[in-house]
Amino acid sequence: MKKFILFLFGIFVFFIFTNTKAFAENIRFVQISDSHLSVDSEYSMKVLKNAVEDINKQEGVSFVVFTGDNINNPKEENLRAFLSIAARLNVPYYVVLGNHDVYKSNGLSKVRYYEILREKNILYPQRKPNYKFTKNGFVFLIVDGAKEVIPGAVGYYREDTLSWLEKELNKNSKKDVVILQHFPVEYPEGVETRLRTHRTYKVEEYQALLEKHHNVLAVISGHFHVNSENMKDGVYHISTPSLIGLPNSYKIIDIVTTKEFSPIIYTQLREFEVKD
Repeated sequence: MKKFILFLFGIFVFFIFTNTKAFAENIRFVQISDSHLSVDSEYSMKVLKNAVEDINKQEGVSFVVFTGDNINNPKEENLRAFLSIAARLNVPYYVVLGNHDVYKSNGLSKVRYYEILREKNILYPQRKPNYKFTKNGFVFLIVDGAKEVIPGAVGYYREDTLSWLEKELNKNSKKDVVILQHFPVEYPEGVETRLRTHRTYKVEEYQALLEKHHNVLAVISGHFHVNSENMKDGVYHISTPSLIGLPNSYKIIDIVTTKEFSPIIYTQLREFEVKD
């Protein structure tokens, strides 16, 4: 009888852990988008330096993510200058590619971009533009939509990228997932006139993929240089302005968790002063 009770208890525990999401802790992180740094622009370098200094004063930040167009032109000297400033952060940082970041024929391919990234940050393990990391029980997926052969402002999430994304969403079906990328899949309000040049190619395929999965909390992007947030089918779509645009700002994102309830996302657009 005792063995039977223990057996039933084992089944109960197995059921609980395989049919409920793993409980995650609260987390705070920072999104910087579209910094467009160039060694030819002293102002762009000054803006990023001041942003890093301001972020280092914020309490409880776990990491920083740069969501693309980190540099204004795909040149190694720009990337190295960008990374030398990013290295001043007191917390880890992660990098997304945007349409201004890579151009294979110009010498800065995606492979070369990440080689330099690892060279400047030896703790940075990523070798490909699509990758995953976990923090406080949450899964963060960096999803690449940049083109390196024929660059342009149109985003393109390739078939192999979407296959990788679906695989990760299936693998982490019991966990809460946050997607970080440059090109939105739900367009911000007020950008209709720019969609001809800045849309996402075959965005419907990406949207259909999201509809199949219910573990995505948010899709966080940049690209349009506007502040916009909206909810669609349970997914919070967050778009953040360009760091270099006025007023200079980045976004602080808090995910607050309570047992038995879905996590809640709070955002704050943090403006900072650019000093000499």
